Amino acid sequence: MKMNPLIRVLLICLACSISASSAQDTSPAGRPAIANDIRQLLETEDPTIAGVDILGHEIILRVYQDSEFQPYWTNDDNIRSLISLIDEAPDHGLLSADYNMDELRLILSERENNPSAMIEAGSDILLTESLLLYAYHRRLGKITPSTIDPDINYKRQAFQNQPLSQTLHELLEAISLREFIDIVAPSGPYYKGIQQWLHRYRQLAAEGGWPAVPEGPALRLGDKDPRVALVRKRLAVTGELPEDADLSSTTFNEQLERAVIKFQARHALEDDGIAGKQTIAAMDVLVEDRISQLRVSLERIRWVNQEAVQTFVAVNIASFQAFMIRNGELEWSTRAMVGKDYRRTPIFRGDIQYMEFNPTWTIPPTILRNDTLPAVKKDPGYLAAKNIRVIDSNGAFVDPLTVDWAQYSKGAPYTFRQDPGPDNSLGMVKFIFPNRHSVFLHDTPHRELFNRPERAFSSGCIRIEDPLKLAELLLTDEHYQGPRLQSIVESGKTQRIYLDRPVPIIILYLTTGLDSDGNILFYKDIYEKDRKVLEALNGPVVIEPPVVGKETASLL
Repeated sequence: MKMNPLIRVLLICLACSISASSAQDTSPAGRPAIANDIRQLLETEDPTIAGVDILGHEIILRVYQDSEFQPYWTNDDNIRSLISLIDEAPDHGLLSADYNMDELRLILSERENNPSAMIEAGSDILLTESLLLYAYHRRLGKITPSTIDPDINYKRQAFQNQPLSQTLHELLEAISLREFIDIVAPSGPYYKGIQQWLHRYRQLAAEGGWPAVPEGPALRLGDKDPRVALVRKRLAVTGELPEDADLSSTTFNEQLERAVIKFQARHALEDDGIAGKQTIAAMDVLVEDRISQLRVSLERIRWVNQEAVQTFVAVNIASFQAFMIRNGELEWSTRAMVGKDYRRTPIFRGDIQYMEFNPTWTIPPTILRNDTLPAVKKDPGYLAAKNIRVIDSNGAFVDPLTVDWAQYSKGAPYTFRQDPGPDNSLGMVKFIFPNRHSVFLHDTPHRELFNRPERAFSSGCIRIEDPLKLAELLLTDEHYQGPRLQSIVESGKTQRIYLDRPVPIIILYLTTGLDSDGNILFYKDIYEKDRKVLEALNGPVVIEPPVVGKETASLL
């Protein structure tokens, strides 16, 4: 609930006055009175303190019940530590206001003005509520991802799978709030790298950002144009052009060409050194929008905090890349293709269980309806050319030239199966992680498409450029290394090989990244998903009822 700051000040004083008669009594005899005041406030249905709804009411009630409603915030240094933590919320892309910062500063001010007084009941509860919310957001994110995308099924586990009130109690009793939260919500090097760039881009915003480059003809090596000077100034701000470069020159020289190539590489554009329409558009994205992009990425990284196992496969849809992480280190990466905008690859997690070499491909209903049937109607020889067999309900092969395809529009009473071979849509191998989306990783015969900077070409599945290398990495049995896998492929026979143990795969959507030198990378929001996350990040705090002992635990 948001309101005028002056009214908030009056309300917090009113709420805290419940225990005014005992507030000045710092002796043990005064503690029963404040404990009674805390009990009264927390046993109220949907309590509000200083105009703030206590969102973690049930958890906080259990914590205070366990301590017989004694106050926790009797040490002013702990209050300062909490305020210091919440002051750093923007460094994580979060909003300090979500944790009642104005009210906490008022509480501390009152404590400093009267250090001998007992902490008031309302103040103690409000401090605990703020700590709970901050720790919750740091561990799991402000947003429950399934509320904005029902496909997302990332784990959301309680800390050490223990009762949530126990974790909050441990936080309240911790010697160092900061150290305990770092345990509850660890931040890896990738997260910290994005944080550093968020700080840097906020500095750039405070300094005025960068100049806009007007639209116009493409600028390239040798061109002389007044817009060239603006390109120079723009690239100097973000460091692609050295500080000692001549920023007033209107000539597009080799130094500027190198700077444009560097900018293009950092923005997932074709790195041809030409400042064309797309490159200029990327230059003209406001610094505030880049800050929002970084905030959204930090939130999405928090969503997968519980998936941080030592060995896994990851695919970032927005960067068109696949990765293999082993023992916490990047072991392999390759280019990938993902779903077209109208056949989007879903964001979710699964477990790779087996791979199939020389796979057949059964055409799914959507592709059959939208692609295959129209092609057959246009060219009766299409199926034969693509090595696709038509099979009836009895398992018998049907000659496609004997079928009147004009009568079918939404489907057909046949199975369409493409045999293994160089034209098979799945290529040499597919990687199966059973899921309700029927999505998997696979090879492709259309390798030329990997050279495109944007690679949203599939019907939802993920095509990878170097599938045999991934197969080697997943198969720990030496029997299947190198030449053995190649011989399986060359046999042309379909063969399924199960992994010794399933390997997690995480499908991500991150529109920022880091290169090997730690430089920031920005990717196009191809599915336009960032806006919804940003709105929720800037929106009200919502806490779901916690579930402990299951992978969908919602708090701490």
